[in-house]
This record gives sequence, C-alpha cells and structure tokens, in this order.
Amino acid sequence: MIQTIKKILLNKAMTPQNKLLKKECLPTFVETLVKGGKLLYAPTKENERIEFKLIENFSEIYLDYIQTTKSIKSIVFPPIEKLFEYVADKEHVEIKDVNLNTIPETIVFGAHPCDAASFKVLNAVFTWDCNDEFFLTRKDKTTVIGLSCKNHDDYCFCTSVDLNPGSTEGSDILLTRIENDNYLAEIMTEKGEAVYKLVKNLFEPAPQVDKNAFVTQLPKLFDLNDLRGKLSFEGLSWMQQSLRCLSCGTCAYVCPTCSCFDIQDIGNQTKGKRVRIWDTCALPQFTLHTSGHNPRHFQNERWRQRIMHKFSYEPERLHVYGCVGCGRCSRACPVNINILENLIEISGGNK
Repeated sequence: MIQTIKKILLNKAMTPQNKLLKKECLPTFVETLVKGGKLLYAPTKENERIEFKLIENFSEIYLDYIQTTKSIKSIVFPPIEKLFEYVADKEHVEIKDVNLNTIPETIVFGAHPCDAASFKVLNAVFTWDCNDEFFLTRKDKTTVIGLSCKNHDDYCFCTSVDLNPGSTEGSDILLTRIENDNYLAEIMTEKGEAVYKLVKNLFEPAPQVDKNAFVTQLPKLFDLNDLRGKLSFEGLSWMQQSLRCLSCGTCAYVCPTCSCFDIQDIGNQTKGKRVRIWDTCALPQFTLHTSGHNPRHFQNERWRQRIMHKFSYEPERLHVYGCVGCGRCSRACPVNINILENLIEISGGNK
C-alpha cells in the first residue's frame, strides 16, 4: 500500500507553470543535472545516426533531429532484464532477487512528445492485471524533459493518433524552442518541479507566446474512429499488406510501445539466472506451441495481429492506443513497409 501511494505521489500532476529558459543557459542547465548524480540520456549524432545515449556534457547532445532510430523504451523496459538468480544443490534452491533500490535515478532529455507519450502506453500494459515492479520502479525513477518538434517528415503521424508535435503528455517538463532560440519550459509534474528547483536561477518569467506557432504543423492523415470501425479479423487486405514482410522483428524493436517479452533461464541445474527479453508477434516462433502447432503460421496473420493489437485490442482492453505515430517502424523496415500507408488504406483515405 505504501509503495502504491509513493508511486501515485511520484507521478502526480500539478498545475502547470511556464518559465523561460534562454538558449545561453541551456548548457548550464544540462551540465548541472549531469553533475547532480543522475544518469542523463539525450539524443546524440554519430555518422548520421541519431540515438539516445548516456551523456556527460552538453556538447554531446544533438537536438535538431526529427527522429532517433530507437526509442527511449529501453530506459524503462530493457531489452534484456534479469529477474532473479538461482543457486541449487541436491537439498536446496536459493533464489536471489534483484534489488530494485539499485536502479539509478535517470533523466531523459530532449525526447519528442511521441516518445514521452509512449510511457503511458507501456504503463497501461505493465499495470493491466498486476503491477510490474521492475517497470514501475524504472519509470518512477525516470524524469522526462521533452522537446517539442520543430520539423516532421513523411513518416510522422502523431496528430492522427490524438497527439501533436507540442503535446505535454508524458513529459515532466516540456521545452519548446521559441523566438531567438530561447525555450518555453512547461513544468507539468512534481518530478519536473523538482528539476526546476535544482536550477531555478536559470529560469525567467515566461513571455506570452502562442506555442503552436513554434511547432511543426502536421496534418491529420486518418481518423481513429474510422480506422477502428473498419478493422476486422477477416475481409481486409492483410495478405497484400504483409507480402513483403521478412519477419525480422525490426519494427517491434524500434517501436516505443511494443511490450511483448519472452522469459528464459540462462545457466544449468546448479546456478543461473532468469531473464526476460524483448519478443514480438512478427516472429514465426512467437505463437509456436510445443506440439508444433502454430495458430499464426503465416505472416499475414502476424501482421493482422500487430495492427489489431495496437488499434483495436489495446484501446478496448486498456483504453490506450498502442501507437504514438512516431513512424520508426516504417523508417527502419528493410523492405519499406509503411504502416501509415496501410492505416490510411484501412481507414478509407486521407482526412
């Protein structure tokens, strides 16, 4: 009960307050946070590849990006995560649990609104029928300082899934670049206010500005209600949409909201560890039974599962959509399958 109350307090929203952070103060802001003892992840650029990495100083950060290859999901839901260790002999089995108190306090700096909003989707999954203490501890120890989008490309479609390039959903502080490359800082939560108080002297009163004038204007490309109304288990062009798919799983591994995992034991009969690792419904073995039967043997059945899960099953069961419109899956697909094109086709065309 105490832990539940603690989680509620840590994630408690507050009356938002707006401040101004001048561009010349941004390096001091970041480096003060780094020196504060928390891990700080931010977008970096190396050989045209943009990724969130652990940084030590402001000069490593690259903010003029449209999208990183991978999302920030791994910070709260690692690709490989140890659940416990075991040691056994003929008489006893000793289980050594992971000490969740050793999970470090973390700040994610410069995440776009689609990434920040993905934590809400993951939270719905990992608190559905029971509370996943691993995920919740990592999320509670993570502060998100988001960054509104100045630009978009043809893969972006956040406005079609009820978000927008300046959405505060999931951000503890949201920064928006305004006149003279200064930043409007929207402080949204108590975690955000705690960060603000650490560097309060760097902020000034916010000017009266229309934030929407400084974020990219992304048209809505399909209607969610139309999409959900036309999704069906049979009768749609699932085969046609999936013909090129290689079942490589790349789409799920770059997705900020995919949450499927497998559990495996690594070791032998005397010692080892149990881990969970990312998995995906795109892989043929995902639903393979021990008997050899596979209820989703063909790729069109797996593609159908992916779309139905994100846009039908999750909204119905968890009251969230399993997609934030980041477009990563389409950018990363080695055979150029574009989920946005497929969603527009299903929903009946551009709106």
